[in-house]
Amino acid sequence: MSKHPWFRPLTEWLVSYRCQWLQSDIIAGLTTGAVIIPNAMAYAMMAGLPVQVGLYTASVPMAIYAVLGTSCVLSVSTTTTVAILTGAQLSQVVPSGDPAALLSASATLTLLVGAALVLACLLRLGFVANFISEPVLVGFRAGIGLVIVADQVPKVLGIHFPRGMFVQNVLLTVRNIPKTSLATLAVGLATIVLLLGMRHFMPKVPAPVLVVAAAIASANLLNLQHRGVELVGRIPQGVPPLIRPDLPLVSVLWPGALGIALMSFTETLAAGRAFARKDEPTPRADRELLATGLANITGAFLGAMPSGGGTTQTAVNLRSGARTQLAEVVTAAMTLVIMLFLAPLVAILPQSALAALVIVYSVGLIKPIEFHEILSIRRTEFFWALVAFAGVVVFGTMKGIIVAIFVSLVTLAYQVADPPVYVLRRKPGTNVFRPQSPEHPEDESFPGLLLLRPEGPIFFANAAQIAHKIEPLVREAQPKVVAVDCSGVLDVEYTALKMFAQVAKRQSQHGVQLWLIGMTPRVLAIVQRSPLGQLLRREGMHFNLEIAVARYLGDAAVRHQS
Repeated sequence: MSKHPWFRPLTEWLVSYRCQWLQSDIIAGLTTGAVIIPNAMAYAMMAGLPVQVGLYTASVPMAIYAVLGTSCVLSVSTTTTVAILTGAQLSQVVPSGDPAALLSASATLTLLVGAALVLACLLRLGFVANFISEPVLVGFRAGIGLVIVADQVPKVLGIHFPRGMFVQNVLLTVRNIPKTSLATLAVGLATIVLLLGMRHFMPKVPAPVLVVAAAIASANLLNLQHRGVELVGRIPQGVPPLIRPDLPLVSVLWPGALGIALMSFTETLAAGRAFARKDEPTPRADRELLATGLANITGAFLGAMPSGGGTTQTAVNLRSGARTQLAEVVTAAMTLVIMLFLAPLVAILPQSALAALVIVYSVGLIKPIEFHEILSIRRTEFFWALVAFAGVVVFGTMKGIIVAIFVSLVTLAYQVADPPVYVLRRKPGTNVFRPQSPEHPEDESFPGLLLLRPEGPIFFANAAQIAHKIEPLVREAQPKVVAVDCSGVLDVEYTALKMFAQVAKRQSQHGVQLWLIGMTPRVLAIVQRSPLGQLLRREGMHFNLEIAVARYLGDAAVRHQS
């Protein structure tokens, strides 16, 4: 059990911790906390819950994930999508909006979400994360960055309007520019200038923390609230209470809980992979399900709403220098300290300063150079990156994830359904066989012998396509033997066996033999059990191309002598 990748030592990151990471993790944890805390309260209000529930969600699940999670930078609290879905479920079971009933129903829903995630872990459903390719992640990250910036710009301008999709928000922002609060804009621009200036001229200084402190001090000294600058607002003080779930609601809430678990699952895995550094291991999908599941189960009893990894807060965590899960521990501890002691101080943080902080760190997600690198290598993957980018921008983060997964699956299906079939030649004086190429006109061919090499698994989706590629090559070469190198074939499905048998019978009618070369033990065993094996017999199956060519040349010499 201990050898399973889910169950790596829980304190592995702590055992391998480096002292030089401490400052970065503390700064990142404090910076991310400054973003998460007001956002979490807003999400709680969005779900129809008391604002303090947002604080509980930003502390308990965060701490649990820091111990169990495998992503070094993923920040776990809650997200817009989860908050909206949570509010929809709670409004159905508590239409009166009674605070006590809402807290109990929320605990029940959170408990069910956690249970669903743990069950998904036990069923090994984390493999779904593998269907998102790197080019798709590049587009996904850039789309997230643009959406986040567009979402925060109105806060910097001090304008308000009902939020919609990306294009709608951009149009409404432009339309409402005349209503801009100059004082609010000044605070936002000053925050951006200070952040960029300190990052450039004083890179070792904890710029985000100092800028947030300066914003709070300015709001207090200059009385910015009375100048039209919106502040974070009152934060209730106190520790999370113990909440008892309302078990009779399970029968009503479980379908919605599955939907929320799915949203949490996809957002968490996508964010974890999207923000993983190149020198860090990819987050373990099943372990991520376990970590977020237990975070939800524990949080349910301490007043938290359903939680998961968030893209905005993770972006801030990464860009502000987080190295390990210690940054999340710092964020959770900061939330607890604020709940107990500093709530009145954080309440006077200007919203525009907070939005400016998010913008500065989100812009870094948009990297045109990555698109250029993909385009310089493969145009197809560049197109998929653009589709993923457009999916996030046009449809939103959650639907953008679905678009990204769909695009990756279509890419995979296209590649598998249309495998290459190479005509092989032998490098002179060697036993090296390589695809026919104008770059190597000296490579040897053998009259009457056609050497072919398909690649990848051969099954019902591509068997006919492979046959269509082989037939014109046979007509052109007019060989006596068609030798198919199967060393690159990982598996052969029943439909593919029938296809090869049909090709063998059809070609035998014209005096052409079919040989299968270099089959893996698995493929060889399958072929031998099939009618194709009986048709080819041992004379039609050879260990490698060198032996097959020698056999053909020997037979040709015998025929010539006779």
